Order: sequence, then structure tokens, then C-alpha cells
Amino acid sequence: MAEKLTLTLPTGDVVIKLRPDVAPGHVARITELASEGFYDGVVFHRVIDGFMAQGGDPTGTGMGGSPKPDLAAEFNDVPHVRGVCSMARSQNPNSANSQFFICFDDARFLDKQYTVWGEVESGMEHVDALPKGEPPREPGKIVKATVS
Repeated sequence: MAEKLTLTLPTGDVVIKLRPDVAPGHVARITELASEGFYDGVVFHRVIDGFMAQGGDPTGTGMGGSPKPDLAAEFNDVPHVRGVCSMARSQNPNSANSQFFICFDDARFLDKQYTVWGEVESGMEHVDALPKGEPPREPGKIVKATVS
């Protein structure tokens, strides 16, 4: 199984250590979508300073996802702190699909309510540099997502 996800942003690469030990289904989905090119060109549509950057929606609205079925929740004990990657979902705990977010700062109130699937190993400065807004006027985007 893949161990790293690299998100190439216009400012540089963000390398994410995948955590199949705590969220095997979510890691499998992210790596599958990345391998298919699903995330290439997708924007970060919701970027809140001091909180998180959310992307993974091909429509760029926050309402879309992949054609694949939604995932069962894999809530775990990994805390939502700076650099943690977690799945976005609706109010239904089993509704994660393709959207994810990267924490800018500690967001421990999300612990055990969202599925953590990875941690940024390098390139967090590129996440910090993403244009802010809900949605940003000129959103940052994933140029390419690759797994290794």
C-alpha cells in the first residue's frame, strides 16, 4: 500500500504520510482517487485562517464528490492538530467521499468525529500560503496528486 500522498500546489509540494493503521478504508479511497487523477486541478474551496484548508470537491462548491460510494466512518484517536489530514463529511458520520481538510492549527473539538487519514510531513508552508476564503476569490488548487 502507498505510504505517501504528494499534493503538488502552485507554490510547491505538500508531502503527507498516510495512516492506513488508523483509517485503512479512507487511505485506500484517497490513494485510489489520486491514482486515477481525480484530484488533479481540484481547488481548495474553503480555507479558514487559523483553522483548516478544505478541498477534494471536483465542482469546487463543497457539495460534490466522487462517483464512488460514501465511506463508513473510521474515527480514531489521532488528534486534530496542525498538519493533520482528515476527511470532510456531511452531518451523516458515514458520508465521507472525496473531500478532505488539512488543519492549520489545533482543532481538537473535531477529535473522534472526523476520520484522520494522514499527517503533513513536509510542505506545510504551501498549505499556509493557500488563498483564504469561503470560497477564496482565486482559490489555490492541486496541480497534481501522486502516491508513492
